[in-house]
Amino acid sequence: MLADQYFLIAHQDRTGRSRLHPRATGLGLAAALLGELILEGRIGIAEGDLIILDRHPPADALAHDILDLLIAQPQHRDVRTWLAFLSQDAEVRVGERLVRLGAVDLVTRRRMLSTETVYLPNSAEQRNAAAWAPARLANLLVRGIELSLTDRVLVGLVAATGLTRHVLYDFEMHRQAFHSLPSAMSALSGDLRDLIEFTEASVGSVLTVGRR
Repeated sequence: MLADQYFLIAHQDRTGRSRLHPRATGLGLAAALLGELILEGRIGIAEGDLIILDRHPPADALAHDILDLLIAQPQHRDVRTWLAFLSQDAEVRVGERLVRLGAVDLVTRRRMLSTETVYLPNSAEQRNAAAWAPARLANLLVRGIELSLTDRVLVGLVAATGLTRHVLYDFEMHRQAFHSLPSAMSALSGDLRDLIEFTEASVGSVLTVGRR
């Protein structure tokens, strides 16, 4: 699933902590959840608004929940509003899906004055799978292998949220892959390109406010 792959790329496989500002991670995951519904033909984007195309429930429970939320709030259609709303608990929602899949464990660490809860690859097998998520994407880009539609969206969201340097971490070694990023995204439909652009703008707004 798109959001699962984004989650694994956006978090450190050894600590479970986000590689980005938490609000940027939340926005990326929110966009990935909406992207899953666009890829399934359940929703679309028109002039900055989300539109319902197919009310039939998706097979995945989380995608089903998100579609139900969109259907239940017909008065709210602005994409950026939904990105902001879904970003509030997207990490928990996707993290719980990954727990159900056995890809991570929910781990609570005690600190002197607080506790920290993370979704952590806790076994060698889980850590290898988590580390493979960015390596797989880098390998596809470096070798110039044809990307699936889901991977094209993933590349777009990685770029929009500032994760590119964690996938293509060596500019010299990955120089050609950097040049291929625009073409990887240019083949996307208007809905998916719009989703990526709105995500990038939302992340930019969040980080700008955070620096004030």
